[in-house]
Order: sequence, then structure tokens, then C-alpha cells
Amino acid sequence: MDDNDWLGTRFEEHRTHLRAVAYRMLGSLTEADDAVQEAWLRLARTDTSDVENLGGWLTTVVGRVCLDMLRSRRARKEDPAGPDLPDPVVGHADTFDPEHQALLANSVGLALLVVLDTLDPAERLAFVLHDMFGLPFDEIAPVIGRSNAATRQLASRARRRVRGVPTTPDPDLGRQRAVVDAFFAAARDGDFDRLVAVLDPDVVLRSAGGPMPKGAARTARGAETVASQALLFRHGGPAVTPEHVLVNGAAGLVVRHAGRPIVLFGFTVVGDRIVEIDILADRERVAALVGE
Repeated sequence: MDDNDWLGTRFEEHRTHLRAVAYRMLGSLTEADDAVQEAWLRLARTDTSDVENLGGWLTTVVGRVCLDMLRSRRARKEDPAGPDLPDPVVGHADTFDPEHQALLANSVGLALLVVLDTLDPAERLAFVLHDMFGLPFDEIAPVIGRSNAATRQLASRARRRVRGVPTTPDPDLGRQRAVVDAFFAAARDGDFDRLVAVLDPDVVLRSAGGPMPKGAARTARGAETVASQALLFRHGGPAVTPEHVLVNGAAGLVVRHAGRPIVLFGFTVVGDRIVEIDILADRERVAALVGE
């Protein structure tokens, strides 16, 4: 085995971990893969003979790549017409494969990714690398270009933003699905009161991509407001069929029209109430995430 083969083997040992880091940093599966690939290119052209902890070194490299990507994204981003939802990890069974499980360790639900997307890039890096992956601040600080104390403050500020996010859904997937089914049945029947009954009083709805029915909003808060929005989406006809999926480990639904995926719903269910609903209606993106 030559040096390149040996280095490639060592890198593959860390790939799943690095992809999980990049996914939390970027909220995009495609960009996460790009960041991991860039880390490999940097490793291949770097003398790492004096690197004692290759995994830690690679983690900081991926962090630096992701930080640059986030800053570039923010610099070119225009004010969106609605929320720009992160890529959810979609599964078709009650359990994910090992790679998906690694991506979603530490309860990385869609609700948490949405909040992470609101953080300053440096805040996000400090929080993800320290709070989620246990890197010490003295290894994170050089990546951000701040002192250890300043890096601690960034992580603390991010932690306050994240605190209270409903990242832990009901552990009973069957109960989650029962609540989601009740929500869709009430929406299909046009039953406003039944809709309100399965929604948390402070429920949040976010919708990204795709056309919107007249009178619908990209974001909505409160049980009665969200119930009213749900009624606007209830018409579809017999060609429209819902299918249970896992969305970041929680109950979700993909809606198909004539067999093709058109809308993806992610739910955060706590107890017997829905506290968050995320809707992705970009057909190309949904098809890429769900598969035909």
C-alpha cells in the first residue's frame, strides 16, 4: 500500500463523522459532501507527519471549510420570499441505516437545524464543534480567528438561542404518526376544531418552495392560524397520496401526485400535539431527497 492509499484509508475511517459535522454546520447534504471532499483535497496536499490526532485535525479542517461556505452564502444571499429550510434526512423505514444514524446523532431534528441557520457563522461553528462534538475551545479559536475567551462567548450566545428548541419529539414513533394522521384527516375533512385540537397553542409552520394557495403564508404561528392555513392545502384529488417517512428521525409525510413526490412534511410532535410543521414544496429538491 503506497502513501496515498494509506492516507485514503485513514480518511475513509473519518468520513462519516466529518459528514455529520458538515451537515450540522451547513444544513445541506450536498454542501456537506462538498465540504468533506474539500477536506480530502487539503489532506492530500498537506504534510501531516507531525499530526498526532488526524480525526481532530480533519474536524477543524471541515469546520474551516464550512465557515468559509457559510460566510460566502451569507454574503451573496438576498432576502428570501420565505424560509429557506435545511435539507432533511429522509428515511423510508422505521430505522435509518448507520450513515443516517450518524448524521442524526444528538437529536439533530429539523427544528434545531432551522435555529442553527439563524446563527452567525462563527457562532454556529463554535456551538457545533464544542457543544455537539466536544472539541476544546483552544482548537476552535484558531479556526474562527478569535481568542479562547471570545470563542467561549460565541458558543454561549449560540447556546442561548438554541435553548428551548423542541428538538426532542415524543419517543414513540407510533404516537407521532397517529397525531400526524389525525392532523391530515382533519385537514382533508375540513374540520377546523379537530385541527386545532392536535396543534400546540404556539405551533409554528414554515413552508419553502413551490406555489402557494391564495391566502396562504410561508410562515404562520398559533394553532388557529396554522389550522386555517392547513385548510387551504386540503384539496388534491384522488391522484394525491400521502406516504409515511422519517424526517430527521421523526414522523413525516411525503405527498405524491400520480406516484411522483411533490411535497415533504416534517413534524415535531411533543406529547399529543404538533409543535412545528416544516413543508418543503420544491419538487426537484423533494425528489432528490426522497427518491422517485
